[in-house]
Amino acid sequence: MTATKAQTRRVLLASASPRRKELLESAALVVEVRAPYADESWPGGSLLAGVKEIARRKMAAVGSFAGVGIAADTVVVLGKNLLGKPADRQDAARMLRALSGREHKVVTGFCVRRGRTERLGAATTRVTFRRLSQQEIARYVATDEPLDKAGAYAIQGLAGAFVDRVVGSYTNIIGLPLAEVLRAMEAVS
Repeated sequence: MTATKAQTRRVLLASASPRRKELLESAALVVEVRAPYADESWPGGSLLAGVKEIARRKMAAVGSFAGVGIAADTVVVLGKNLLGKPADRQDAARMLRALSGREHKVVTGFCVRRGRTERLGAATTRVTFRRLSQQEIARYVATDEPLDKAGAYAIQGLAGAFVDRVVGSYTNIIGLPLAEVLRAMEAVS
């Protein structure tokens, strides 16, 4: 009896994000979730170094495990401002007003580890929103969809209608640059 690839390719995801889990499952991986309790305070330094460091902290926080582990951290960058998850509906509306009619970057750092072998990486995607009306913002915020999302939006959800242009990895905007993570997995296997 032979096992299918999906049965043999198991990973530990150091994240409670259902979106990251779904992305990994879409690559025929069996995903075990272990939410990390890590220091997510901004470490300073460059943007790419910062998101990679937070992803590394998340990986370290889950402790030991067998096989391949994956952790990630995503931020939305508008000009020089980092937009994390909004504190509440008012904060979400503020972020969406700032993003309206403008280009921003979505940056995800990731850590892939197997035993003592670790690969850190990051991906940047440019996203341009069309101009949003106050009514659109209010309706979207009322759905609560933006409340647990970096930058206060989910491109794979209702906010997909806000996007004029994407340059780079679409899955990165969802929270995990899948192609880059799969390459890192091969490198540590």
